[in-house]
Amino acid sequence: MQCFQCGFDNKPRKKFCTKCGARLVPKCRQCDAEIEETDDFCGECGLDLRKPAEVPPKELSFDEKLTKIQRYLPEGLTEKILSQRDRIEGERRQITVMFCDLEGFTPLTERLGTLLEPAKVRKELAELPG
Repeated sequence: MQCFQCGFDNKPRKKFCTKCGARLVPKCRQCDAEIEETDDFCGECGLDLRKPAEVPPKELSFDEKLTKIQRYLPEGLTEKILSQRDRIEGERRQITVMFCDLEGFTPLTERLGTLLEPAKVRKELAELPG
């Protein structure tokens, strides 16, 4: 039976998924209604059961986080900050920060990974109108 939580194909007669531990009772992951194994859509809420559930991203280690953030910082800045972290003093400034979300940008950059040059991406983003 295919796990409706993670999409793993389990051996017959298993009661729990051997990949994620979810109970192998065919229920809709959105509304919890009982469904048949052969259903393509939930009869209660219409959820497309053919698509596996999105697996939450794994928690990154400190080193993995550093590696990711270094792609967006000038070369050597991370090492400089880490080497002086006991001597760094803060300062108060009034600033304005604007956060925005470009639809699909994060998944796109994660899929392309090292194919994108961060400096080129920043340059392209800076040239966007607005």
